[in-house]
Parts: sequence; C-alpha cells; structure tokens
Amino acid sequence: MAKLLNYIMRLKNCVAVVTGAASGIGRGIAYLFAQNGAKIVAADKNIEGLSETIQTIKNIGGETLSTQIDVTNPEHATQMIEKTVNRFGRVDILANVAGTGQRHSFLEATPEEFDRVMKVNLYGTLYCAQAAAREMIKNSYGRIINIASIAGQRAGSGRTAYGTSKAAVIGLTRQAALELGPKGITVNAVGPGPIDTPLTRITHNNETREAYKMYIPVGRYGAVEEVADAALFLAGENASYMNGHILFCDGGYVSAGIASDYGGNVKPDH
Repeated sequence: MAKLLNYIMRLKNCVAVVTGAASGIGRGIAYLFAQNGAKIVAADKNIEGLSETIQTIKNIGGETLSTQIDVTNPEHATQMIEKTVNRFGRVDILANVAGTGQRHSFLEATPEEFDRVMKVNLYGTLYCAQAAAREMIKNSYGRIINIASIAGQRAGSGRTAYGTSKAAVIGLTRQAALELGPKGITVNAVGPGPIDTPLTRITHNNETREAYKMYIPVGRYGAVEEVADAALFLAGENASYMNGHILFCDGGYVSAGIASDYGGNVKPDH
C-alpha cells in the first residue's frame, strides 16, 4: 500500500467497476483508478487477461476483485454488481469499456455481424449501466463513464456496425444523463480517437496509420494512458457538473478540417 502514497488520491476509497479490463484501454483505466485510490472490480470475458490486470494492480498495493462477464447478458451485469456490493458494500463508479468491432463496408454488413457488434457495444453498455445505476441510486451518488469513439461522431470506411453502435452509445449516454442526473448520478463518455493498443497494432496496417496521422492535428496515435486520464477526470469530484458530455480524446480529429494549404496559395475570403 505504501507505493500508492506516491500518487494524489483522486478516487480515494471509491469503488470502481471496469468492464473490458483484461487489456488495452480497460486495463489502463483500471490501473489508473487503482493508482488514485479506488477499489477495483475488473470485469471481462478473458480470464487470463483479467489475471494479468489484477496482478498489476496488486503490485502497487491496490485492492481488487475480478469477475468474468459477458456484457451481452443482462443477468451477468446484475451479478457483477451484486458481487461488487457483497465485497465492497457499494458501487461509486462504472467504466463501461467492453467493446468489439469488425471492418466491413455498408453493403457487406451481414445481419449477424451487425447484431453482434450492437449487442456488445450498445446493449452491453446499457445492461451494465442499468445494473450499476440501480445500486448507485441507493446512495444518491454515482459516476458512469461510457466509451464512445470518434467513429460515433464521424463516419469512416468499413465502420458500418462499429460506427453505428458508437453513435448509439453517445445517444444512450445523453439519455441516461437526463434521467439519472436528478438522482445524483452523472453519465458521460470518453470518445477515443486512434489509440496505440495491442489490438490496433494488429488491425491497423501502415496505410491506415498514415491516413489517420494525416487527419489528426497532433500527428500521432494516442496512448492508453491518455484515455485513462480522461476517464479519471470524469470519475472524480472535479467533474461533478459534467453530465451528458462526450469528451473526445483524439488529438483534434473530430474538430479538424483541411490541414494543408497545398503550397501556401490560399487566399483569404475577404
């Protein structure tokens, strides 16, 4: 526990549930929340990855619990929250990170594949948020952080199912914020841009990376830690007046227009 004293405890004594915690952004969020004093319930389908996440948290003296979950099953979501309450007594924070994706064009998107992506990214977010909120209401306090995406704001080639699901997550976040805000629960989302994760190192080829860098004003992929920092802000007391907000962590991608003047010959409009 002594190692934790090196950090400012922004989430001291909070109980945080993190889905998708076995790797990538989910693991990064779980680890950063633990560094900031939260007790962590790490949830995922991947038991092996969960074990690694749990060990990294224990290495810094964090208190943690793991649970296997299929977020597309509402009973699993309920059981996850029950397990959290049985161990820690309450739920203060939910980071809804579990997600999936598949690249296919609009005309090639099959009903089965579209349905699979929507179930994980949208329905899973709904089920976990509902289960957590029902418990948070008892204490009139809660922070729910969903993971949206730049793909939910701007269309991208091959993103028919994924982009649609993330646009729906943005809508769901705002709807939940409206209804849960009066009950003491804020609901926000982080919208990552291209992030350097084990998955993108496999799925993004050199052409994809160069294309993204061309349209990202800061000219690079983001780091897992940068997304985790955004989630940490939304989970803490400094974000108590943030509700229904989509915090894009994307190097300026969703805000960018034409970035080159093609030789410096652009004339002013007046």
